Amino acid sequence: MKCPNCGNELEEGHLICEQCGEEIRIVPDFEPEIENSITETMSTLAALQDGGEAADSFADGSGNGAGEQSTDDDEPETGRRFWMAASIFVFLAVAFISFGAYAYYTRTVDYRIERARAYAAEGSYEEAIACLENAYQDHPDVAQLLFMEADYYYLQNDNVLAIQALYRIIEQEDYSREDLEKAYDKIITIYANQGMYDDINELLRGCPDQEIVNLFQNYLALEPDFSYVEGSYDEVIPLKLSANTSGTIYYTMDGTQPTKDSPVYTAPIFLESGEYTISAFFVNDYGIESDTVSKTYVVSLSVPSAPEIELYSGEYTEPTMITVDEIEGCRVYYTTDESEPTADSVPYTGPIPMPLGKTLFKFVNISEDGVSSEVTTRTYTLKLRNAIPASQAVSSLIARLVETGYLEDEAGHSSRQNGIFSYRFSSVLRIGEADDYYTVNEYYDDGTGIQNRTDKVFLVNIHTGEAAQLGYDDNGEFTAVML
Repeated sequence: MKCPNCGNELEEGHLICEQCGEEIRIVPDFEPEIENSITETMSTLAALQDGGEAADSFADGSGNGAGEQSTDDDEPETGRRFWMAASIFVFLAVAFISFGAYAYYTRTVDYRIERARAYAAEGSYEEAIACLENAYQDHPDVAQLLFMEADYYYLQNDNVLAIQALYRIIEQEDYSREDLEKAYDKIITIYANQGMYDDINELLRGCPDQEIVNLFQNYLALEPDFSYVEGSYDEVIPLKLSANTSGTIYYTMDGTQPTKDSPVYTAPIFLESGEYTISAFFVNDYGIESDTVSKTYVVSLSVPSAPEIELYSGEYTEPTMITVDEIEGCRVYYTTDESEPTADSVPYTGPIPMPLGKTLFKFVNISEDGVSSEVTTRTYTLKLRNAIPASQAVSSLIARLVETGYLEDEAGHSSRQNGIFSYRFSSVLRIGEADDYYTVNEYYDDGTGIQNRTDKVFLVNIHTGEAAQLGYDDNGEFTAVML
């Protein structure tokens, strides 16, 4: 048998042309309502015909009026012909209307969808798809036809054709937003089930509807966003990198191509003076990689001047305070162990007592932008005349603390606390006009082996060995409170 539409040779038992999708109607499959209407019409015609024959018999004398001739032979004959003609006309009209209604119904979307479902229920997916495709040619605005096609392809494990059917929905602008979301969801589901995350990323990047993209944000890998536009700056830049969803950002700072072996971005990148080319890419939780994006920054910062120290390097024989001239917008840091000072070093908060012996000081100014000045160095040597040794001064202090009852013994026990107190020489301090003292800091060990400095500072006169505690007068000046 050949298809009446395209002439394609049909396989035996096939009712749908696989070439053009035309449904083959060997015997019309009338709907019950249409068939009943035709049956009723035929019954009416039969009744009318029987009535006409009875009338003829009566007119011919074969009925109850046998032997009696009508006085007007033309009138019954005319009536019979009229009713026969009317009956035929009614029959033809009903048949025509019924056939037209049937033909129209078989072209409707609902009819074809039901036919497709019937084929699918029998496992005849090819016939079902052909039926749907034929319907789609007449009703391209009905997305349900393509959704059903995709489902039937999917049930046959033909993911490629299923996706092609769904793509026909998203590539057109005539469908509702609900249909578009549904199509994207089905495509992404198929891709995800096969682990084809790069295809999902490509699909979403080509989607013109940002709201739909946001629905599937976790599958998308966009280039990292930079918190600063590239260009020149006169301040430190705390550059932040961000991604559209969870994952990992890899970056380089010298313009080279970043890889998964490059540093991982975890916190703002502080760009100080210099030129930087930051390159970065993003990898989401599904392993999808974004393109690499690069931005160049030129940072030109004002470098603060080096700290100015009023006291020159040299040897000193009296306790002396070291003072630094501070500048606005900067903070001074210093070291005494020959290391380079940084923002992690000891901050300068006021005049520093000169230590005994030879000491190398290094000072640096660091601006609010984190820019460091050149380092200023000073070497001081303090040698006191006629002074008792610092170790002797500490021993004298401990003896006095035992004598006053502050300590139970020279080992540092105290009735006030269970731990051990200890004392260390710190510096030399002049109080008043000419009273010079060793400063001694107090430490406490609660039994853990860790010594913590307390808030008490003791004094020992460098000449007499008298012990005192450091205090302050009403003007905030140092005083010695004798023990």
